[in-house]
Amino acid sequence: MNSVDILVLGSGPGGYVAAIRAAQLGRSVAIIEGRSWGGVCLNVGCIPTKALLRGAEVVDLVTHRGAEFGLVGDVRADYTVGWQRSRDVADAMSHGVSFLLKKNKITAVQGWGTFTGAHTMTVRGSDGALSDYQFGQAIIATGARPNTLPGVVVGGRVMTYEQLIMAPKPPKSLVIAGSGAIGIEFASLMASYGTQVLIIEALDRLLPGEDEAISAEVMRACRRRGINYRVSTPVEGVEQTNDSVTVKAGGEEFTADALLLALGFSPRLDGYGLESTGVVTYGFIGVDAAMRTNVPGIFAIGDVTGKLMLAHVASAQGVVAAEAACDMSPAPLDYSLMPRAYYCEPQVAAFGLTAAQARSVGGDVAVSRFPFSANGKAHGLGEPIGFVMLVADSASHELLGAHMIGPGVTELLPELTLAARCGLTTDQIAKNVHAHPTLSEAVKGAAEGIGGRPIDL
Repeated sequence: MNSVDILVLGSGPGGYVAAIRAAQLGRSVAIIEGRSWGGVCLNVGCIPTKALLRGAEVVDLVTHRGAEFGLVGDVRADYTVGWQRSRDVADAMSHGVSFLLKKNKITAVQGWGTFTGAHTMTVRGSDGALSDYQFGQAIIATGARPNTLPGVVVGGRVMTYEQLIMAPKPPKSLVIAGSGAIGIEFASLMASYGTQVLIIEALDRLLPGEDEAISAEVMRACRRRGINYRVSTPVEGVEQTNDSVTVKAGGEEFTADALLLALGFSPRLDGYGLESTGVVTYGFIGVDAAMRTNVPGIFAIGDVTGKLMLAHVASAQGVVAAEAACDMSPAPLDYSLMPRAYYCEPQVAAFGLTAAQARSVGGDVAVSRFPFSANGKAHGLGEPIGFVMLVADSASHELLGAHMIGPGVTELLPELTLAARCGLTTDQIAKNVHAHPTLSEAVKGAAEGIGGRPIDL
């Protein structure tokens, strides 16, 4: 039987980060992966979708606005070329994870891991061969699976993100059920390549988890781009044939080449022998601030914990779990400071409280909104749309949240989350010199607005 100090189950961002951190701290580590190194994020999630979305940005700029920038002649967009690039990028990143594991002398085991006890696991390799592992501590990082609809079978023309991202050609028409991150990003992507897109959302607005002003701007952007949508419209039924799929929703029927189910995720708990460990589950694995489960020596991180299902959250949890497993005392994570990013067109980025949320808990808040129409860099890019909106305590000017939509706003988040983490006020943000011309000047402008002194507005 193989023996290691720490065994990590799952090699997504949380898993491989936890493994590397534990190895850095001098522990012997094995990591078990049943599919591809880097997990969903690197292979069929975050990384390939961003590669595809980059292609979509280029296509939009060249084919729809080329003349504005001095490009002449006809240009034809080929999705298959962009798709192959996305696979190349994903493969390179996956190989990069393998390199990092080897560099840190981590035993990487390809196969399906099943707990046989609180300190033992059997791994079945792709060739069917079994190997046994004994470990002192374990970190569970098995991720999540996409939600589906009752009675609806995934297959054929009914897809989750994984089937759609692995298809080398886009459908001519697409119905998307759900308008969270996956729904809105695929809508943006497919529309760029000429797919007729209809989003069906059960709640009363797109991106319903974000500020209402953000949702309103997203819906305006969809209308500009020819992306249709229905809100307050739950899906009531799905029927598919060899040639099409029909979605019944809100008393209407919508027929398209394909249906994308973008209805969120549920923790992946089945098939890993968790019952052999004594770990208690509630539809997710409960953890404390150090990522400990109810069983001493077993930790859980990432989507399987049912907290914010984001790759960067999983990575942060991985560091905490590894350090706790190595007898350190890591600082607990503040989930209210975790950034949220959506790579649609235009991009959306946020963290913290909306003004309504802050007021609902009795806060006296100030809100400042700075439009990109007043930002020189946005005009230079030809994208003076959207805004930066900051929410702060009206007395102390302590930053409580940020909500942004516009060009490249996902890159503006770190300054703001760092400011909130360090207790900086919007006055201090405003006094920080921001390079000109940059999109970040919109952050400065919004910060000045909290104090009632916006210079460029």
